[in-house]
Amino acid sequence: MTNDQLRKALTECNGQRDVEFVFTESTAPCTVKHAMLVPDEDDHLIKLTDGKHVVILDASRVAWIRIG
Repeated sequence: MTNDQLRKALTECNGQRDVEFVFTESTAPCTVKHAMLVPDEDDHLIKLTDGKHVVILDASRVAWIRIG
């Protein structure tokens, strides 16, 4: 998955949905509650926030995503 594909997939994240990720190196899910996609910044990293923390994602390591 590319950064552009991941950003497009996460456009629905407006703080009302939880997002669960599993990465290629792990079977344990990573969940971001009430996820909001941070707008694209100069660093072009994919970032989600729950309002308290920022999670930076490496698109090439994402195995799958569940948006609930």
